Amino acid sequence: MTIQLRVALPVPLAGHVLRSATEADVPAVVALLADDPISAGRGDRARAEDAAAYRRAFEAIDADPANVLLVLDHPDDGIVATMQLTLIPGMARAGASRLQVEAVRVRSDRRSGGLGAAMLRWAIEAGRDTGAGLIQLTSDAARSDAHRFYERLGFTPSHVGFKYRL
Repeated sequence: MTIQLRVALPVPLAGHVLRSATEADVPAVVALLADDPISAGRGDRARAEDAAAYRRAFEAIDADPANVLLVLDHPDDGIVATMQLTLIPGMARAGASRLQVEAVRVRSDRRSGGLGAAMLRWAIEAGRDTGAGLIQLTSDAARSDAHRFYERLGFTPSHVGFKYRL
């Protein structure tokens, strides 16, 4: 995946840096996941006993060139947002690759300030740069605010997603 991992965000968000996460960022990323009631309800509670599992997950993501875990970092406020991107090669759509966006989280005290929109606009451009044919994401059915947010950015609710818990 050819994605520029360190970019300054648009002028209204001056001072924030979108960058590839490091192992030292894992606790902050987990805290962002735990700061979300739906994620917390699925087990992302930032418990000490889960730290090794999160580190293993980070190591697998970091080792895979088709994956990148990004953090939005502010020098005075620390990590305020995160998302994971995965480039998926495919046969459908004449062999088009898809850029999968996962785990978009903005710290609760920083939501509604344009950070998530800026990150997703960057991801859209990064997807174009990789040659992906489309960007896709899933969102829990209970996240009606998130659905409106994604639609405002031009995403369309074109499919019904299914999960099978193992």
